Amino acid sequence: MTDYRAQLLEQARTLLEAARVSPGPVRSPCLSVCRMDPASGLCEGCLRTLGEIGDWSDLDTRERLAVWARIEQRAQSPDAPGGHGAPA
Repeated sequence: MTDYRAQLLEQARTLLEAARVSPGPVRSPCLSVCRMDPASGLCEGCLRTLGEIGDWSDLDTRERLAVWARIEQRAQSPDAPGGHGAPA
């Protein structure tokens, strides 16, 4: 299993910082991996729940940034899909 956590963590931090300076469109965190981890209930690629994935197109900017903030937290967790311990 590939560990995407470091990539997601970097993207989340960059996007969240940019949004503080100049809010604009918030891109999807999808990495086209699309495999759900049964233990965590999170996508192994983007670390979103099925609900977050399904709701994405209906979320406003504030809600999308909140999803990215949760992804940032999940990517730092040793229990997140993608490996054991801190992200690579």
